[in-house]
Amino acid sequence: MKSSAADTLKQKIADRKLMVGVVGLGYVGLPLVREFCGAGIRVWGFDIDERKVRMLRAGQTYIEHLPGKFFQDLIRRRLFTPTADMDQLRRPDAILICVPTPLDKMREPDMSYIENTTLDIARRLRPGQLIVLESTTYPGTTREVCQPMLDATGLRLDRDYFLAFSPEREDPGRTDITTKRIPKVVGGVTPTSGKLAAAVYALALERVVPVSSADVAEACKIVENVYRCVNIALVNELKMLFDRMGIDVWEVIEAAKTKPFGFQAFYPGPGLGGHCIPIDPFYLSWKAREFNMTTRFIELAGEINTRMPEYVLGRVMAALNERGQSLKGSRVLVLGLAYKKDVDDVRESPAVTLIELLQKHGAAVDYHDPHIPTAKPMREHNITHMRSVPLTPASLRKYDCVLIATDHSRVDYQLVCDHARLIVDTRNACAAVKRPKAQIVKA
Repeated sequence: MKSSAADTLKQKIADRKLMVGVVGLGYVGLPLVREFCGAGIRVWGFDIDERKVRMLRAGQTYIEHLPGKFFQDLIRRRLFTPTADMDQLRRPDAILICVPTPLDKMREPDMSYIENTTLDIARRLRPGQLIVLESTTYPGTTREVCQPMLDATGLRLDRDYFLAFSPEREDPGRTDITTKRIPKVVGGVTPTSGKLAAAVYALALERVVPVSSADVAEACKIVENVYRCVNIALVNELKMLFDRMGIDVWEVIEAAKTKPFGFQAFYPGPGLGGHCIPIDPFYLSWKAREFNMTTRFIELAGEINTRMPEYVLGRVMAALNERGQSLKGSRVLVLGLAYKKDVDDVRESPAVTLIELLQKHGAAVDYHDPHIPTAKPMREHNITHMRSVPLTPASLRKYDCVLIATDHSRVDYQLVCDHARLIVDTRNACAAVKRPKAQIVKA
């Protein structure tokens, strides 16, 4: 190690005496709190949303699969301190940044959350602190955006403070692989920072994967999401083609995945959702312009995936037309508001886009989601006035069309198929239903 600050931090890690700070108590930050506290490490949790802090202290949850009572118990045991007071950023020895990285209206990176958080840390930065960015972003962000803001304090990298990147790899709602078991890629802006960051994560997680730099760690996460984005776009395009050919894409995929090598199954849907796949590839395509490169695969995949809600809308309109109805004036029930099954996460959910498109074309729209009783606030959408309606035989018969946008396990699809008049199924959710009475159109 190169400095006494590094030696001091290394000793705190070895003695398990360091304090960790997590900035952003959402789908990424809260699981990290859980794992570090579970390892006996004291954690300060920071969030600018005071409502979240109050809920955690009261034992309430705002993320379904992360129970509030669990974190209230950590607070009671003094292992976890949630706060909106950024002055407390002086306390932790290691600060993990888990804030959003959305796109702006021009589909370019919105770095304001990273910049504002780094500035908050810089104002309180003290010698001996390690800063780790976890927010998914383009390669070079930690070095080009965060480091200059921290250097402006007069403290020097490796002598006074340390800086690294470690990409989040959360899959909200997944129970078979927890945060503790997901291999943690870690890369430092310098070798010293990388070694210290790896040692911190090793306190709470089963496997740490060191890489040579923060840039490599940033690129690793982008590659993971580009891979999924491109393959999902491929099956979405094949879905549209096979539909015209009278071929069921779902049956094709089931047959193809019986091959024990050379094929991995990806599935079509009404569009991409979540914070990663719809957004992160565009960070790389944006950065590529600096190097006079055009990332054609990424941009084509993005074009296909972002137009899927329009394709689904067309299928709904065509299905209604076949029944002698127009979309304008029809009643439509959207099944599922979350971006994927069995979670309450609405970030970038195509279901929300579908609701807005249906309303724009004159439909009266309701939704049912067993995980989301009340529509959540979103940066680019405003449907917070909507509430989940009950799913009963009587309620289903009221709608001209039921649009399945998310295939939640808690939905009784036999009930839906027995009492709905028309179903447009974007997830193949009705495939296992026996003797459906409704007309089912796949989209």
